[in-house]
Amino acid sequence: MTHGYVNDKAALLSRLKRAEGQVRGIARMVEDDVYCIDILTQVSAATKALESVALLMLDDHLMHCVAEATAQGGEIAEEKLREASAAIARLVRA
Repeated sequence: MTHGYVNDKAALLSRLKRAEGQVRGIARMVEDDVYCIDILTQVSAATKALESVALLMLDDHLMHCVAEATAQGGEIAEEKLREASAAIARLVRA
């Protein structure tokens, strides 16, 4: 089974590595007793980086998995739509 993000895998991994580096940098800032607001600024940047990954994954899921299931119709389509709706709700609440 091929996932929808397969064509964006390199970009996703690049963004995730960047976010990983940001989080390591935040840990160093805490270790070095950096000013609270500066740390919060970096936490916000790391959060946005992960949100961009989530949005790209969601877009790929809708364009590939949901679209394919919708073409098939029936229960599988309903299940994929419920999954997508639940994922969107989690992203909005986060």
